[in-house]
Amino acid sequence: MIPFKYNVRNLRVRWKTTLMTMLGTALLVASSCILFGLVEGLEYSLKVSGDPLDLMILRKGASNETTGGFEAKKADEVLTLNGIQRDENGPIAAKEILNIAITERTNGTRNNLIIRGVQPASRKLRPDFKIVAGRDLESGKGECIVSRNISRLYKGAQVGGLLEFGEKERYRVVGVFTAGGSSAESEVWADLKDVERNTGRDGSVSCVQIRAASTKDRDDLKKAIEDGTQFKLAAIPEATYFENQSKSSIFLKAAGTLIAVLLTFGAMFAAANTMFSAVKSRTREIGTMRALGFSQRDVLISFLGESFLLCVLGGLLGLLATLPLSFLTIETANFSNFASVTINFRFGPWVMAVALIMTVVMGLFGGMIPAMRAVRIEVISALREL
Repeated sequence: MIPFKYNVRNLRVRWKTTLMTMLGTALLVASSCILFGLVEGLEYSLKVSGDPLDLMILRKGASNETTGGFEAKKADEVLTLNGIQRDENGPIAAKEILNIAITERTNGTRNNLIIRGVQPASRKLRPDFKIVAGRDLESGKGECIVSRNISRLYKGAQVGGLLEFGEKERYRVVGVFTAGGSSAESEVWADLKDVERNTGRDGSVSCVQIRAASTKDRDDLKKAIEDGTQFKLAAIPEATYFENQSKSSIFLKAAGTLIAVLLTFGAMFAAANTMFSAVKSRTREIGTMRALGFSQRDVLISFLGESFLLCVLGGLLGLLATLPLSFLTIETANFSNFASVTINFRFGPWVMAVALIMTVVMGLFGGMIPAMRAVRIEVISALREL
């Protein structure tokens, strides 16, 4: 077996070529990790939004809140059903209105934002909801609270600022909230009555969200709401609702996979080119190793190992370069309603696995053909090389 330090020494001697190949590999791995980190961030925000005891009440046949509106009278009747979890303030259930309107970012561009008209219980229906700056909104005063992500990205979204959506809809920002990384962190929250008045939607709601007292109560509520003649509405478990919403990430994941495959092929050619150059410049060394008794298998393993080491170093460099992005937030569109979604990059096991697979494929397949060429070199011819 050829000592591994021989390969390390050769990479160090050819440091310029080694560095260029590592940087190219790192760039390709980092590009793929960024895209898959974006997809994982989107899926995570939707996954943590669903509570196993919560039900989303929508109009029958609707797939999301933007098309799920129904009469406020029916919503009031839903809130009186038995089986809803209660606390000292009453049922943990809320009528909500969803409005999507255009407003201005801090960089001067404009984008769609979700404005959610909420009731007091809406806070308890989101994971880890807390006010982190300012205070909570007061009913009927034209106030709103925004997520920390929205506060950083939009003009007038800081505490004390004025968020304007056209000429008729505007809210004074009085607080900033977080909600455990859930989809609520892509929204502006205002009082239900204020949103009704500003949008002219008195008498209707986009959805009702309720928390059942137990799993059995959740199933009973679902049956009563969907099958009873009184309502004839859709009662969708919240986890199922957000799982369906996450299907919008399938396009990003498919695009990311295609791009990763194409980038991997490109990196394989780069690695192969480097190793071809190494084989050509070390023909006499290969002949000497064969003359000293090293087998063709030893030479093959040595060159494959060198290619693999080269790509592993590049892959680790690319992965390290993307880790600081965990602290960044970007915006993309929710393809189900075309509203803005703010996403935190997440570099979890899926992203790490992509980086590992790309590195292994680039190293092994990129070095295979040059390594095969090395083992086919005739010993006598190799020793005669100048």
